[in-house]
Amino acid sequence: MISNTSFFLLLIGCTLVTFIPRVIPFLVARNFTISASVEKWLSYLPVCIFTGLIVESLLETGGSNSISINWEALLATIPTIIVAFLSKSLLTTVLFGVVCMAVVRLVL
Repeated sequence: MISNTSFFLLLIGCTLVTFIPRVIPFLVARNFTISASVEKWLSYLPVCIFTGLIVESLLETGGSNSISINWEALLATIPTIIVAFLSKSLLTTVLFGVVCMAVVRLVL
């Protein structure tokens, strides 16, 4: 059984391990100015990361090194992409995507 002191030390340690890598880059970067071309390049990173996550969820790997399509995810992704283009809102898109996936899993 873990004691209260050990638990709180563990909680503080986990908080620091999570907090420090997220805060230090902001503290260091606030003293730098970046060029417009680097800033433009960095603006594409969220789109690339989001696309990578979507593609990863659409593809499944089989036991024999084969790749197949996750049809449930594809059925939820297509209307979600349409909503993303129409709404241009991340919150609306994410909420719609979650609801779409829930409906697809409920129906299939």
